[in-house]
Amino acid sequence: MRPIIEFCAGNAHFGTDKALKPLEEHSDCEIIEYGCLTNCGQCYLAPFALVNDEMVEAPTAEELYAAVLRKIKELEQL
Repeated sequence: MRPIIEFCAGNAHFGTDKALKPLEEHSDCEIIEYGCLTNCGQCYLAPFALVNDEMVEAPTAEELYAAVLRKIKELEQL
């Protein structure tokens, strides 16, 4: 099953494009960027993405990329 990774455009001020762009190159993922994911409180605190509807967050966009990859590997092992 291809993981669905969702990004919030409102969270882009954290530089989440540094996580989004490299993930777009993975053919085994579906990347969706929404104008809003209705996680406004989270949106102000840290970079985040939803991986199959599960919140993944990190202190920086670069760490978010690594955290999303870890989450994908975790889901593959289920």
